[in-house]
Amino acid sequence: MTSLGRVLAAAAAVTLIAAPAYAQRIQSNAQGTFGTVNLVSGFTPDPHVTTVNAGGPIDVSTVSDNCRGFIAERPSFTLNFRKGELPLYIGVAADDDTTLVIRSPNGQWMCDDDSGDNLNPVVSWSQPRNGRYQIWVGRFGSSELAPAQLYISEIGGPADAVPTDLPDFTLTPNYGVIDLVSGFQPDPHTVNVTAGGEYNAYQIPGCVGSISRAPDYRVNFTAGGAGLPLIFSASSEADTTLVINDAGGNWVCDDDGGNEGLNPAVTFTNPASGQYDVWVGSYAEGDYPSAVLNVSEVTSQ
Repeated sequence: MTSLGRVLAAAAAVTLIAAPAYAQRIQSNAQGTFGTVNLVSGFTPDPHVTTVNAGGPIDVSTVSDNCRGFIAERPSFTLNFRKGELPLYIGVAADDDTTLVIRSPNGQWMCDDDSGDNLNPVVSWSQPRNGRYQIWVGRFGSSELAPAQLYISEIGGPADAVPTDLPDFTLTPNYGVIDLVSGFQPDPHTVNVTAGGEYNAYQIPGCVGSISRAPDYRVNFTAGGAGLPLIFSASSEADTTLVINDAGGNWVCDDDGGNEGLNPAVTFTNPASGQYDVWVGSYAEGDYPSAVLNVSEVTSQ
């Protein structure tokens, strides 16, 4: 996988399968949970990298005996691609053993487990088709979600090493954990943080800013029956951003959606009970400004 030849050889091990009888549970026409991108051959930067949660409730071996791992009903990511003269590679890098399931534009399903290094999957086409590629990132042997990076490239598969800057909601938060029940007081709940980090959040669809690998704060939230929203916002003299992994495992981000200045805010209108991991980012790379994270059911900052 560290060379074009290695990846091309690995592609020979990828399994082509017929359209699955089990596909009624797989939403093959849905947009990717972690985003959609339109790429034209020659795109930059190459590779295009997106952070996703690998895994899900569906045992993909029920789709085909040649497929492995657990995937979600919806695709992890949707690629709309216009081809040129170059090949196309789709691969994954993660700390966990991941798998790939891809429905190509002509309706063929392709699966891979360990064609890459370090138990990472990779699928390639020497002559890719124009159209939509629906991509599921699975997890081998477990339906639990795990962070992973999805790579789309015309020059080769992902590098051997798993990136060390992958945001990881399983790590201990930098500034603590709080249990909040709807109707909590005082409102807002506030915590002082230092925004920023070494990870560029643009790799998560719709996100910007620099964040740390570990969450800055974790809120274990219990929803109530009053129909109140759950509002995360940050206040700072600097331009800050928010990155949140919500109770459903979805990534939600904001830059300047707050009420004042360049403050970010994210509102969950009908919040679910569960774990919310929050990163406060710095829009300017290399800056680590002081900020206040606010959690409220009333207003944003």
